[in-house]
Amino acid sequence: MSNTDTTTALVTRAVLRDFRSTPQKARRVVNLVRGQRADTALNMMKFANQPELGEAIYTLIASAVSNAKQKNPSIRDASELWIIEALVDEGFTMKRYRPRAQGRGFSINKRSSQVTVVLSDDKTLRTNKNLKASQMQKPKALRKPTVIADVPVATKAADALPDKPVAKKAAAKKATAKKAPAKKAASKGKAE
Repeated sequence: MSNTDTTTALVTRAVLRDFRSTPQKARRVVNLVRGQRADTALNMMKFANQPELGEAIYTLIASAVSNAKQKNPSIRDASELWIIEALVDEGFTMKRYRPRAQGRGFSINKRSSQVTVVLSDDKTLRTNKNLKASQMQKPKALRKPTVIADVPVATKAADALPDKPVAKKAAAKKATAKKAPAKKAASKGKAE
């Protein structure tokens, strides 16, 4: 279904809360499935390099597919659905302390994350209108910066005020450093 109207497009979501993995590690795995078809994403998570994360996100995507089938019984399988949004947010942080030398204690933060997956039968549908379809699939390092306006900006004083002459600075001369006088060697025995 290639509908651009949000009222006819099917949108389902599933949320995994308080998953004991840092958001930074979870984002590496979730970035793989963002913008993919749901069946491809399930296959990728089955063979992910980080098995614990892959298994948890596999069940999350499978739950979102199940929610979509519950909402619209005409959907046959996961190949009809697309992952239009995949977010990882911070969950709670457990604070622990590691004993160190001389009575000190170093803090350890055991972080957790919340993963949200949104599926739709329309590939181009975006719940966040600020994101473009091309930016959703590319990693952040490969994205091109967006140009806000093509208005030239005055970078120099001459560009800003063309009718006034600009005075040139005279080149400043560096003063040469003078050497300190050499110290006399102290005589070793008799004082004069």
